[in-house]
Amino acid sequence: MTTPDPAPTTADNAVPDASGRSDSVPGDDDARAAVGRVRTEIGKAVVGQDAAITGLLIALLARGHVLVEGVPGVAKTLLVRAFSRALGLETKRVQFTPDLMPGDVSGSLIYDARSGEFEFREGPVFTHILLADEINRTPPKTQAALLEAMEERQVSTDGVTRPLPDPFLVAATQNPIEHEGTYTLPEAQLDRFLLKLIVDMPAHDAEVTVLRRHADGFSPRDLDEAGVRTVVTAADLRAAQAAVREVSATDDVLGYIVDLAQATRQSPSVQLGASPRAATALLATAKAWAWLGGSPAITPDHVQTMLLPTWRHRLRLRPDAELEGVSVEALLQSILQQTRVPL
Repeated sequence: MTTPDPAPTTADNAVPDASGRSDSVPGDDDARAAVGRVRTEIGKAVVGQDAAITGLLIALLARGHVLVEGVPGVAKTLLVRAFSRALGLETKRVQFTPDLMPGDVSGSLIYDARSGEFEFREGPVFTHILLADEINRTPPKTQAALLEAMEERQVSTDGVTRPLPDPFLVAATQNPIEHEGTYTLPEAQLDRFLLKLIVDMPAHDAEVTVLRRHADGFSPRDLDEAGVRTVVTAADLRAAQAAVREVSATDDVLGYIVDLAQATRQSPSVQLGASPRAATALLATAKAWAWLGGSPAITPDHVQTMLLPTWRHRLRLRPDAELEGVSVEALLQSILQQTRVPL
C-alpha cells in the first residue's frame, strides 16, 4: 500500500525574493542556517528525538539512506513526514507486506487498451523521500527492488533506465523486537544504508510534553495544524550538499578511519568487518557532521561521533561471540578505545 504525502511547496524550484527574482545560491553560513531551521520545524511535531533528526539531516547532506529502528509508537513515521515537510520535498509511504511485489515499489509496464501499447507506470520510488515502512516484512525479492534505486538512483525496466528525482532518500523502518513473519535484510541491502538510527523511548520530560500536546489537541496526522512549514529551498539544499563535499580531511584522519576499519576485520569476535565502502561512508558522515558544526575539516572527534550509527549495521559477529553476549555497539566502543588517535 502506498500513501503520497506531498508537501505544500516543493524544493524543485527556487523561491522568488521580494523583487520577483529567483533566490541566488546561498553562502555557506546561509545554507547552514537554513538547515538548522529544519530542526525547529520538526520539533513542532516530534519531541525528544534530536539524535534521529540530526541523523536524517546528515544522510540528506551526504546523499545517503537511513534505516530507522524502533518499537511501534515512537514516532518513526511522523519523524520522516515532518522532515520532508520542513524540506518542502515530496514523500511517499510504502507499507511493506509479504505479498508486496517488486513492481509495486519500482513501477511496472501497463498495457493501454486505447493505444494498444505498454506504458510505464511509475512506482512510489519516484519521489524525493520514500518511507519504506517495516521493510523487513517483505520477501528478499521485493527488498532487492530497492537496491538499484538506492545505489544507482535509477530504475531499469524493459531495457529503459529512468532516473529518480534529486534529492532522493530512502528512510526504511523496522521493529527490532518482533521477528515473526519477517525477513532479515541481507548484508548487501544493509550496506546500502548510510546510517542506522535507533529511535528510543522518550525521556520522562519529553513524554510529558508529548502528552501535553495531545491534551491540547495536537494530531500527528495533521502537520498543517502542528504548524510545520517548509523552511528550505532547493538552492539551500544544493549549497549545503556542495559545502559538505568541500570539507577537507588530512591524511592522518583518513589513516585513522582505515585503522578503525582494519581493527574490525582483525577482531576475533567479528565474522564480517567494515568494508572499504563502510570506510567511505564514515568519511561522508563525518564530513556532514563537521559541516553542521561549522568546521572546515573533519577531526577524530567527528569520526568517533559518527562511527556507531554508520557501522552498527555493517558488522556481523561470529555466532560464538553472540552467544557470549557480545554486541556490535560494545565492540565498536572497545575498538575506539584501543585505536590510536592522531594528534
